[in-house]
Amino acid sequence: MRLAMEEARAAEGRGEVPVGAVILSREGEILARAGNACITDNDPTAHAEMVALRQACRGIGNYRLDGAVLAATLEPCLMCLGAMVHARVGLLVYGASDPKSGAAQSRMEGFSLPFLNHRVEVLGGVLGEECGEMLTEFFRSRRKRPSGPA
Repeated sequence: MRLAMEEARAAEGRGEVPVGAVILSREGEILARAGNACITDNDPTAHAEMVALRQACRGIGNYRLDGAVLAATLEPCLMCLGAMVHARVGLLVYGASDPKSGAAQSRMEGFSLPFLNHRVEVLGGVLGEECGEMLTEFFRSRRKRPSGPA
């Protein structure tokens, strides 16, 4: 999770919402590290998890990441959850819960949907307070900025 937090801080440095993700192979090898890139890439799908999934799949030459572990600083949204299912990720580890749009546990238990053909194990709350504080501070600083000339 600490590596994912580094990616989140790097994303924040680029003006992105500070969310980071790391993907490990079943054997523990780092396959990908990424932060949010929606603004940088002008791409609404460039969430940290999606960018990391793309990198990992390209790196191994396969769209399946059987048994991989994806660690993310924020509970994934429904889009990212779907991509994890299709990639056959084995375990999702996330930091902060997302009461607004978290699809793994907070708003819905997406990996338990009966029509899905793959199940991803979930471990939430890992360094959750620290991950959540990064996001809180980011949005707090955004609200404090002056809006321009009066």
